[in-house]
Amino acid sequence: MEDEVDRLVAAWRRERPDLDVEPLEVLSRVSRLARHLDRARRLAFAEHHLEPWEFDVLTALRRAGTPYQLSPGQLLTQTLVTSGTMTNRIDRLTKKGLVERLPDPNDRRGVLVRLTDEGRDRADQALAGLLDQERAILAELSRTQRGELAGLLRRLTGPFDNIPG
Repeated sequence: MEDEVDRLVAAWRRERPDLDVEPLEVLSRVSRLARHLDRARRLAFAEHHLEPWEFDVLTALRRAGTPYQLSPGQLLTQTLVTSGTMTNRIDRLTKKGLVERLPDPNDRRGVLVRLTDEGRDRADQALAGLLDQERAILAELSRTQRGELAGLLRRLTGPFDNIPG
């Protein structure tokens, strides 16, 4: 079954036979899949009145386990944003009643960000919706194929996950 990437690669091979365009066969598909995943994520989150960045912060807190709280610094590490951006995000989520700021008992100057019950419920519902979307995307693959693909993608993304800073 030919797809858009096959046509793109064939055109480049015709127009630039001097170049090895084989990376396009994999990475153009990864790029196209990323766009489809982004749309699926946005749809799943919108159904629960969340933006993708809100989901990222709420689920970082949810994954922390009871009492579902982290320091702003820990949230920075998990969501890969600047401290100014995180402060703004915490402010906005606090106004929506999805998180609350608490004094850090181990640091008089510090705060902890805790998920509210409403925040936990919204994160859980949005995650369930996202998983439904992702299952539909992966439906064409067997369990074995999904495992193989996950392993191959892990090999490709591993070096990026271990880059300092």
